[in-house]
Amino acid sequence: MKDEIKKILIEMGEDPTRHGLLRTPERVQKSYEFLTSGYKQDPVKIINSAIFQEEYDDMIIVKDIEMFSLCEHHLLPFFGRCHVAYIPDGRILGISKIPRLVDVFAKRLQVQERLTNQIAHTLYEVLKPKGVGVVIEAKHMCMVMRGVEKQNSFATTSSMLGVFRKSMRTREEFLRLVQKNSL
Repeated sequence: MKDEIKKILIEMGEDPTRHGLLRTPERVQKSYEFLTSGYKQDPVKIINSAIFQEEYDDMIIVKDIEMFSLCEHHLLPFFGRCHVAYIPDGRILGISKIPRLVDVFAKRLQVQERLTNQIAHTLYEVLKPKGVGVVIEAKHMCMVMRGVEKQNSFATTSSMLGVFRKSMRTREEFLRLVQKNSL
């Protein structure tokens, strides 16, 4: 990858042997390895490592999960907050696994719509809860820094499965709770 980064620098009109750019190809490679490290992680293993039997059947929400990803169309960042809720059916998930699940999918080349669905569907298929709701609110640098150049815009996506899709009351409760101020 380092050689390709050098070529990109040359195409930009830069000199990759210039002092400030000498280690840039190596730094960019390490950066992309980190930003796409989700490809090397198995989301099912992460969830399966922390499922516990528990007779709890009310909504569980982890909200304001900071997330960032790379837009697959421009390789520019998008970042924001993810809110995840589920209603258990005899099994709960260790609470820290929800942000880990978000990170696994976010650290891949993405579009926000797919990211939202991947989080929801994986949690729904592996944990088998009564329902799952996921909402992501993100600012996209491909809209801020180029193209339409709208600095204050953000995108909101949602995925509602099970009772979150079937019951308007459940969906509304989730959406109301994620809108409340944090601690």
